[in-house]
Amino acid sequence: MNGTITVIDKGAVRIHSYMAPDDSLNVTTQLIETPARVIAVDAQYALAYADEVVAYARGLGKPLDRVIITHAHPDHFHGAARFGAPVYALAAVREQIAAQGDGQDPTGAVIPVADMTPTMEVVPGPQVIDGVPFVFEAHHGGEAPDELVIKLPEQGVLVAQDLVYHATHLFLGNNDVPGWTKAVEQLAADTAYDTVLPGHGLPAGPEVFDQLRRYLTDAGELLGDDGEAYKQAITARHPGFGGAFLIDIGNQYLFGTGNA
Repeated sequence: MNGTITVIDKGAVRIHSYMAPDDSLNVTTQLIETPARVIAVDAQYALAYADEVVAYARGLGKPLDRVIITHAHPDHFHGAARFGAPVYALAAVREQIAAQGDGQDPTGAVIPVADMTPTMEVVPGPQVIDGVPFVFEAHHGGEAPDELVIKLPEQGVLVAQDLVYHATHLFLGNNDVPGWTKAVEQLAADTAYDTVLPGHGLPAGPEVFDQLRRYLTDAGELLGDDGEAYKQAITARHPGFGGAFLIDIGNQYLFGTGNA
């Protein structure tokens, strides 16, 4: 297996967190195994890694009930069709994905927009799935314009996805450090969750919020008008972090080029 699987046992629920290798931005797919089914959260960027997640999920011996896409960044929805299950998202996220048109796998293969666009809507609020209480929350601003957060209150699990990165450089292309900082403060204020599942990086505990605060503070201080200077400065501040290419992608949005 190319990716890294972390299994978290929460009694009636087990979480299988798949982190892609660094060459695919350490993006994570969460497999929430309930008593009778598996719910996937986010669908990988590279189709080969999506296929690896699906093969692992099928090995659990339970049907894939659905795929939930948390936000409209391609590294989280390219592989949606590979799961062979209904694809869910917030209405705003679904519209944003459809507006992007066809995608492209790292191999060069075209991914038709119809293969990636969710057809089922996530409505914010509480919901019971297979006897397990879920809470779906819509957040606006931060890493992306609209993001879905999923809480499992009985298990103390917060599926934060791209509002939380763990030991991975942040994508700042949405140019909303204040909004992201606000979202982190809101998530950190709810102390009922001892397991935090990020969209990039390995599972963490609540201490990850302090790491995020430091990074966002540094980013706000160091971001100027020179992308290459920013990359050098932020990697010097956080030398052990993975996913440095995420900085380059963010710089394309912020400065119009990959490295400057």
